[in-house]
Amino acid sequence: MALFSLGRGKGLQTGVTICCLIAFVLFGYDQGVFGGILQMEDWLDQFNHPSDSETGIIVSCYNLGCLAGCVLNFIFGETLGRRKTIWTAMALVIIGATLQASAFSVPHLVIGRIVTGLGTGMKTSTVPMYQSELCDRKYRGRLVSAETLFVGVGIVFAYWFDFGMSFVGGPIAWRLPLAFQIIFALVVIVLVFALPESPRWLFKHGREQEAVQVLCDVFDKNPTDDYIRAEVYSIHHAIELEASEKTQSSFLSIFKNDRVKTGQRVLLAWGAQFMNQLGGINLVVYYIPSVLVQNVGMTAHMAQIIGGCVQMINTMIWSSAGLGVCMLMISILLSRVGFSNGHACASASVAFFFLYNLIFGMGMNCVPWVVVPEILPLHVRTRGTAVGISSNWLWNFFVVMITPVIINRLQWKAYLIFVVTNFAFIPLIYFFYPETSNFRLEEIDEFFTQGRNPVKVAKEMQKAMKSGRDISGADAEKTGSGSSEKEKVQVEHA
Repeated sequence: MALFSLGRGKGLQTGVTICCLIAFVLFGYDQGVFGGILQMEDWLDQFNHPSDSETGIIVSCYNLGCLAGCVLNFIFGETLGRRKTIWTAMALVIIGATLQASAFSVPHLVIGRIVTGLGTGMKTSTVPMYQSELCDRKYRGRLVSAETLFVGVGIVFAYWFDFGMSFVGGPIAWRLPLAFQIIFALVVIVLVFALPESPRWLFKHGREQEAVQVLCDVFDKNPTDDYIRAEVYSIHHAIELEASEKTQSSFLSIFKNDRVKTGQRVLLAWGAQFMNQLGGINLVVYYIPSVLVQNVGMTAHMAQIIGGCVQMINTMIWSSAGLGVCMLMISILLSRVGFSNGHACASASVAFFFLYNLIFGMGMNCVPWVVVPEILPLHVRTRGTAVGISSNWLWNFFVVMITPVIINRLQWKAYLIFVVTNFAFIPLIYFFYPETSNFRLEEIDEFFTQGRNPVKVAKEMQKAMKSGRDISGADAEKTGSGSSEKEKVQVEHA
């Protein structure tokens, strides 16, 4: 249980949300902080002006650490629970940040980035799941999406911090930004001590009385309230349904074609994060200052300013579309470098870097992080989320590793790769991903147990919900909770 209290109801819900948001600000800060450091003279001198391939290794080893962190969460996450996993992740980030800030050689720096990555991998495969299990279904999509928007806040802060420190010069210009990760991690550690464990994890591990108390505390209700009884029944029903499949704890068991289509749902979670990364976002996040210097011809300081502004848009907007068009326009404009109007066209490409981030922040930045914990059944939610988020870090590593090489070798043609991938994702999303908003996490099982296309089932259930029919009303009556109208009572979220 929590070591100190944030109260009940809105106060506790707000505490959970703030903790998760700060954890994702740290996630964004970790991703963005190296973008400005790569151009600092003292950093380049300290590490003997690394080549393109060496820079790729230094930057991308963090992503390998994140991938390994997902593996650790797959193995130990279900045993530790959500709170202890987050705490462990923050401890690893602190150790890694200390190693990075004190680095005097490339191996020293690489080890620090890998350790930081271990913590980030555990954090990113736990925090969205924790938030989704401790909030009202009506606000779940917004709150988990907000986490990804706060990644943009962290990136913006990192870029402008780097920019400010670039005027200071000397070792502190890059050591202090790397050490600053520790501040965010300490704040999260303190907050975690005040928060409850996930009620769904508690139910699954037989701690029912404690789980019911957590639900009552989070929603500020008593155990006999209709809303609490409906939640308890829904969780029990999901556990019984999944237990009937005699689930195993092996790695391959999460890909089995059982009644609730566990394997299909894990694949959808993995694919969502695959699309998140293969759209080319980390070409922009990690390398925008370098790209603007090398391809557009800006000064290093101006490139850092533009880089900071580009990331700021990521925090303002939500909705999705047009990433392929942006990459196509960037490619076309940069292809004119070397011609009489080359500099003007290259400068015009900056606008499409802005637009790319605006559009990414509206859609593909947010949706995959919501989809992963929502679409997975309870019995594999910890391990399935770890597998899903591992896709993010695997392809993140791939993109970050190849970016400096393809930008230098292919120039404008490199962006055509991401034109193709972005357009290819459109039919995949349309035909295979069901809408999960406004459903209880346990109700999403019904999409996959009807023997039909889950996308069509989800649309039918959405129509039923909008027409005023409570899709879980019959189930709620079994609990003796009263009329379906009472079951619809929702708790306002802070």
